[in-house]
Amino acid sequence: MAQVGKPYSYAAAGPDAYDCSGLTMASWGAAGVSLPHFSGAQYDDFPHVSMSQLPPGDLVFPSDPGSHVALYAGGGMVVEATHTGDFVHYWPMRSEFVLAARP
Repeated sequence: MAQVGKPYSYAAAGPDAYDCSGLTMASWGAAGVSLPHFSGAQYDDFPHVSMSQLPPGDLVFPSDPGSHVALYAGGGMVVEATHTGDFVHYWPMRSEFVLAARP
């Protein structure tokens, strides 16, 4: 949550800017868990879980997990870095998120 408002930057993993997988990598890294810096690899490397059983911290992906990743924050909300020109957001999870993995 401390990263909300920081700018999106392609291939960035903080501390001043993030891309989607850099944000999830840095967030889990703060908890001592190593993630690769690519959303597709993050999906491939960890157990897949049901979208109906997400605790905060799970990774959520669209149908093409190589295209984007966000952190589930609980209560139907996500934290994500979306695209160039935007900022890290905390907002409602969109219907495009249909896959999940748990580091």
